[in-house]
Amino acid sequence: MHTRIRPFNTRDTYPEQKLDNDLCHTVVARGSMVFVRGQVGQDLDTAVNVGIGDPVAQTEQAMQNLQTLLHEAGAQLEHICKITIYLTDARIREPVYRTIGRWLKGVHPVSTGIVVAGLARPEWMVEVDVIAVIPDEPVA
Repeated sequence: MHTRIRPFNTRDTYPEQKLDNDLCHTVVARGSMVFVRGQVGQDLDTAVNVGIGDPVAQTEQAMQNLQTLLHEAGAQLEHICKITIYLTDARIREPVYRTIGRWLKGVHPVSTGIVVAGLARPEWMVEVDVIAVIPDEPVA
C-alpha cells in the first residue's frame, strides 16, 4: 500500500477551472521511494502565491515546500535522486539553478530542465518536482 501525503482535489485548488481530479502532493511507494508533486511559489498551507514576478523567490518557496513534503514522508533533501525543473523563460535559468544549487549542495541528483510555454497559473514561473529514495541506512 502506498502512503499518500496531503491529498486534495483540483476543484478546490483551481476553482476557476472545471476540474475534478483526486491528487496528492507526495506518494511514498514500497516504503522508500518518494514521488513529490511539482512545487511552485505557493505556500503549502495557505495556497498564497509567493514572489509574483520574482523567479528566485518562487524557487525558494518551491524548495521550502519540497523540504517540508519530504520531511512529512520521512525523507530529506539528501535523498533526492531525480529533479525536474520547469521554467517559463530560459532567461531565468541561471538565478533559478543557483537557488536550487544552494538547497542541494552536495546531493548530486540527476537533473532535467525544461522550458515550457506556461504552468498551471500564469503567475508561476518555476515548478520543481523530485523523486527521492530513502536509504536503508541513515545518510552519514
